[in-house]
Amino acid sequence: MNNDIIKGKWRQLAGRMKRQWGRLTDDDLAVLEGTRDYLSGRIQERYGLAREAAERQVREFERQL
Repeated sequence: MNNDIIKGKWRQLAGRMKRQWGRLTDDDLAVLEGTRDYLSGRIQERYGLAREAAERQVREFERQL
């Protein structure tokens, strides 16, 4: 896979994450770049969820992919 394809796939995934969790900013997603722990931490912070609840949402999102 070349770099352009990888960047395109990331943009698609980032778009899906923004639809799922609208409070995530573009900056959040730029820092995230595939780091699962950062994603669950940001969801926890932005939505005021317990860590377990945020991680559960991320696992459900991954299953939908």
